[in-house]
Amino acid sequence: MRTQGGHYRSYLMLATSAVTLMVAAGAEAQVRKFDVPAQPATTGIPLFGKQAETQILAPQSAIQGQRVSAVQGAYTVSEGLERLLRGSNLQVISNNGRTIVLDQGARPADPAAAPQAEPTTVDEVVVTGMTSRNRPLITASADITYATRDDLERKAPRSTADLLEMVPGIFVEGTAGELSNNYSVRGLQGGGQRFIQLEEDGLPVIYQGGGADFFFSEDITIDRLEAVKGGTSGILTVNGAGATINFISRKPNFTKAEGVARLTGYNYGLKRADVYYSAPITDKLAFNVGGYIQSNPGVRHNTFDYDGYRFKAMLEYRFDGGGYARLTGKVGDVKAAYYADQPYAYRNGKPGAIPGLDTQFDNIGGDAFARLSVPVSTAVESDGFRDFRFSEGVRVKTKQLRLDIEKPISDSFEVFARARYLDLSDDFNGLFPGSGTGNAGLASAVAYLTPGAGSPINDLLTLGQAAYPTAARFGIKNLRTGVVVGANQVATLNALNGNGFLQQTTLNHDYQSGHDLAVNVGGRWEQRGEGYQNSLTAGLQYYDVSRSQNQSAVASVVNDVRNNSDIYDIVALNSSNAVIGTLSDNGMISYGNWGAGMRRNEDKSVSVYANDELAIGEKIHIDGGARWESDDATHFDGNTAAVNQPVQPGVVGVVRTVGSTFDGTYSVTRKTRAKVAWTLGASYLFTPSLSVYGRYASGFQTNNTDPMTKIELYEAGVRFKRGDLINASATVFRTNFNNQFYNFIDPADPTKQTSFLADLHTNGIELDALIRPNAWFSVDIAGVLQKPQLNNLRLNGVAQPTYDGNRPERTPARLLTITPTVKLPNGLGEIYARYKYIGKIYADSGNGVALPSYGVTSVGISLNVKDNVQVSFNADNIFDVVGLTEGNPRQGQTQNAASGYFYARGIAGPTYGGSITLRF
Repeated sequence: MRTQGGHYRSYLMLATSAVTLMVAAGAEAQVRKFDVPAQPATTGIPLFGKQAETQILAPQSAIQGQRVSAVQGAYTVSEGLERLLRGSNLQVISNNGRTIVLDQGARPADPAAAPQAEPTTVDEVVVTGMTSRNRPLITASADITYATRDDLERKAPRSTADLLEMVPGIFVEGTAGELSNNYSVRGLQGGGQRFIQLEEDGLPVIYQGGGADFFFSEDITIDRLEAVKGGTSGILTVNGAGATINFISRKPNFTKAEGVARLTGYNYGLKRADVYYSAPITDKLAFNVGGYIQSNPGVRHNTFDYDGYRFKAMLEYRFDGGGYARLTGKVGDVKAAYYADQPYAYRNGKPGAIPGLDTQFDNIGGDAFARLSVPVSTAVESDGFRDFRFSEGVRVKTKQLRLDIEKPISDSFEVFARARYLDLSDDFNGLFPGSGTGNAGLASAVAYLTPGAGSPINDLLTLGQAAYPTAARFGIKNLRTGVVVGANQVATLNALNGNGFLQQTTLNHDYQSGHDLAVNVGGRWEQRGEGYQNSLTAGLQYYDVSRSQNQSAVASVVNDVRNNSDIYDIVALNSSNAVIGTLSDNGMISYGNWGAGMRRNEDKSVSVYANDELAIGEKIHIDGGARWESDDATHFDGNTAAVNQPVQPGVVGVVRTVGSTFDGTYSVTRKTRAKVAWTLGASYLFTPSLSVYGRYASGFQTNNTDPMTKIELYEAGVRFKRGDLINASATVFRTNFNNQFYNFIDPADPTKQTSFLADLHTNGIELDALIRPNAWFSVDIAGVLQKPQLNNLRLNGVAQPTYDGNRPERTPARLLTITPTVKLPNGLGEIYARYKYIGKIYADSGNGVALPSYGVTSVGISLNVKDNVQVSFNADNIFDVVGLTEGNPRQGQTQNAASGYFYARGIAGPTYGGSITLRF
């Protein structure tokens, strides 16, 4: 349970809401009516906090064994709290008007004498994954992580996915850029983000899970991150059986106006401005607004600079007697760079650079790919052309409206309702070098132009020989410079860009649009008796989701191997190397590479869920939950014409059809499936500092009309805390991902998809510890050792026993992060470093290409130059380490690097930048 500065503390959060965990903070000067009998502090403080509509925090060790006095009558919060604490050893150590912190000992009892602090500097507990309002974290029977605003800023993320590395056990392949990154959990193969649900304020960003980082950005409006792996993750949300990552927003300020402004810049060209402002309108109504605008070419070299913005506004009304209604609106239009694979040299098992292409910063994309008109079926575009625009990058547009309501009905029962409607579109223009062809498409220019089996484009050359029988040879024509080089100019071809290579790059234009409606309504019942306390949360969730996809104009071009690469036409030459004919179309040598590409999915999902948490005394907690979901799914798959449509008049080249042709009709598949997820856990508190827990969870992933995937998670853990000296946890786990299913491009025929179906099993141990030997130094350590294995793998339904026992693709066996932090004197700020180690992974399920382990070091400093001005600087990968997160997923399940070269996606080299923040 990660708290301020990476701490793991067993604080008790009082007066929190169910499920979405939003806290109501009342105006302290307002007179309220209290009816709190004398009782143990563990129950009396939560009751007082609820009646006061105030957030109260206290360490569990401080309140155990304490009793509070009766408070009956009308008082201000301060007056009532003073009466409540009479006779106890509890005192107010902090009160900023919105959050009150209690503790024992000789601390300032006068709230005015206590240090005033913003909520982001107050230790809070994570409650994602738990539904009791007053439960200390040390008693949790789930693997939970918490990160404050300071933790998020210390991470200095380049993408939303980067923040997930703060959750032990999650492996992030954060090399695609700002969005469309891959992440997985507890042994699931790379790219398994479908099983990790990203949430914002307790509702999924999108229903299906995978791809959520397209539609959500972490920014200054986010207050903290909360996460739970397994356990109730598959109960309290959909499609999150692996983990739930919940981003909690700042809430409107009811006591005063406040604002934050931040300017951020990085050496690779990122320029960004964040702003946040909140103020009360009346004593019951307040608002906030915030977001960012930016210009960002991406971390690799790029001739294009992508701009964008996202903004969010909230309006909150507080009911008499407690509770609130909150209306939230969001809008965004963001363009971003996307990076797929690029060629690497492979020598003695280690990746390195190909001459002329820097592994750390180069990018084959550039001006040549700005806009290419691709021939396509007239059933897709009436004029027969669809543009690929690298100049647009990935463009994501979102509009969202959301309503949240919470209302206590009595002291023991409250209701909640949350709903949001998201209208979305993403226009993906991405380059995929080596897609389908793999290493075979990376060859010398001489090989490309020499007819025969050794040429990657021999089929094209064969058509060229038939079309231009008088040609003496073939050559390449640079579309930027117009320079023609014939196959007989061997020395010139071998000197091309210092490496002599050509390659095939796929233009993937994938446009998706649709809507995503989510509704979660329910209630929570709290019951207390002699020696026990029970909390039951139950509700109903409904999702209405639609996606339309147009991926019809996927084509391949021939380009060279360098930064900002050039595209080449393949031309027929006479004996004098004069052009007598063109085989390609502006470098394009094929169309419709990935099939007809027209699809539509619809899901209408209903879930009924319940989660119960029973405390027997202060030591025993027993938890159980279940969710039944029925998904009515429909898949529309665009049909391919029996005869491919001819290209439009005027299109040059020897390829005379648009390839796989959408005929304007769809095949429709409908499936209705229902399944139950359930979990059972328990914890035992030996002492206020030591506890153990165990948990079993059975969850599932809906996959539209494809088979559901079942997930089982077993875990047991121990937690230990000794003051501020050490706070540690250790968890052993086993995960079973049965019938893990996905489709991938068939390397032998890129127009077809191959289905992957397998069982994955992982045993592992997860360690997490914060050690603070003194007030100014701490070190945070998080690591995972795991052994993931494949079993019962089937490709297109055919058993592949040779894969049994292999490591799943792109899954490390070891992960480790070490973060030492030094606090500077007199509250000046802090200096920190981070070392992140990623163990060896395999690029393929056949374990043919091993990508070696690597470690990345980052450093940073944050200085409080004034009370309201902070300056931060950080640098990443300061030792210029080469690290690869994946091979070429589109090359198949058995890859090799026998040629000495292969395709992979890698981390960037050293980057640095910083920000200046003004609070007002």
